[in-house]
Amino acid sequence: MSTTTIPEQRDVIIIGAGIAGLYMLHTCRTLGLDAVVLERGDGVGGTWYWNRYPGARCDVESLDYSYSFDDDLQQEWRWAEKYATQPEILAYLDHVADRFDLRRDIRLAANVVSAEFDERTEGWTVDTEDGRRFTATYVVAATGVLSQPKVPSFPGQDDFRGTVLVSSQWPSDGFDFTGKRVAVIGAGSTGIQITPLVAEQAEQVFVMQRTPSYSIPAYNRLLTDEEFAAAVAEYPERRRTARTTLLGVDTRNPNVSTFELPEAEVRAAYQRNFDYGGPMKLLTTFNDPIVDQRANDVAAAFLAERIRERVGDPELAERLIPDYPVGSRRLCVDTDYYETLRRDDVALVDLREAPIVTFTESGIRTADAEYAVDVIVLATGFDAITGALRAIDPRGRYGASLRRKWDEYPASYLGVMVAGFPNLFTITGPLSPSVNSNMFVAIEQHVEFIARLLEHAVDRGHALVEATVKAEEGWIAHAAEVANMTVFPLADSWYTGANIAGKASAVMPYLGGIGGYQQVIDEIADDDFRGFKVSERALASA
Repeated sequence: MSTTTIPEQRDVIIIGAGIAGLYMLHTCRTLGLDAVVLERGDGVGGTWYWNRYPGARCDVESLDYSYSFDDDLQQEWRWAEKYATQPEILAYLDHVADRFDLRRDIRLAANVVSAEFDERTEGWTVDTEDGRRFTATYVVAATGVLSQPKVPSFPGQDDFRGTVLVSSQWPSDGFDFTGKRVAVIGAGSTGIQITPLVAEQAEQVFVMQRTPSYSIPAYNRLLTDEEFAAAVAEYPERRRTARTTLLGVDTRNPNVSTFELPEAEVRAAYQRNFDYGGPMKLLTTFNDPIVDQRANDVAAAFLAERIRERVGDPELAERLIPDYPVGSRRLCVDTDYYETLRRDDVALVDLREAPIVTFTESGIRTADAEYAVDVIVLATGFDAITGALRAIDPRGRYGASLRRKWDEYPASYLGVMVAGFPNLFTITGPLSPSVNSNMFVAIEQHVEFIARLLEHAVDRGHALVEATVKAEEGWIAHAAEVANMTVFPLADSWYTGANIAGKASAVMPYLGGIGGYQQVIDEIADDDFRGFKVSERALASA
């Protein structure tokens, strides 16, 4: 006896219940749209649900890393630390889901496996892994920019008899490293956060580094009641200013060039922001390191000195100093990472000198040594920005594959839509500020712009919205022009897709900044949504 799946019909299907998905659902309700969220996890939180590894912490200060759409919410949530931990951020997002009664329209353990545009009905059909089907006029991909893990397969990986832990699939009840010999593969943001805490328990830690990172100490601490009260009082201005800045955070740095000041003052300014802690103030100390290689060299020399000081061992320090421009790969934040590498029970394994050859039954063999370990931690990053939606591979007009299109280039118009995929919206998609900014601000920008587009379409009878090919081509050219004015193309990184074999090479974040991007989308909306084709659906006129 066969059964037919009866689709659940909604106005909007939202894929993902992270920061973007929660706000999109709330916003759809304010527009009077019937929306559902499909989330592959067993809880809300997105990135902060999955990444529960030891040391997971935000690199944007907690007072800026939160929603701004509700003043009462801003005032009632009391952040505990300067840089919030994963459990605290997840608790905040759980609070938001409960406070705004969002859970009744969230379907958990709903792993989306396909999304197809139907030319006949001019709507979308979305299927989940467990056989559920949903149909809607509009789909919003809130799939996240760092949500598709890159889980490498090393030769001999199945032969290893110990434990393999993936940073983004960490055991929910944690893991005890006491007395274990551990290899941490990866020295990006995740590896830098994990290593010091693993070293506190383990008998021996091997940090396996292919590319070193620039990392700034967090100087994390508890927030005082006075600090929190002052921040709450200034939130309206703080949030407004954030929308005008490069990174979506008011770093309160002067808008001056490296070369406008004497060398001593330049050094003092960098030292002041280094001592404050965290990457954002330091990266914006001056207005030119990202666009002027000479200015970048000044920043790089300063940070190299700090690495040498923190490591103490000249030979080890040189292996930890990057050879690419500051900011062209993710600038990390740490607590005692370099200091941990000085310990006798911690060793740096430079994979550029001796790459991994194979996993063995008892550990890892490189080109020049064998390392016997009990646990291997894969802190190997993500298929960033486009990876999660590529995995679903939405099909647009005439069955066009988004994956195939993005295999050629991570094309989009504003990072919001892709030509050929009507009524499919992407939150912080490629060629938008996304990961090169405070993600809460970038997400709110996109949700609010998409809301304006939806309202515009609904007012026209739930019309079709499409990005035109001409507008998409123009935005691609503009984003590339902006990127080529910076140091970003000078490094291979996940910003450019270089960490994924075969991925199209392009600087995926839009580097015009949060403030510049806000001006662009406001102008486009005010110009009757220039570059978007809004047309009556055939069924509406039939």
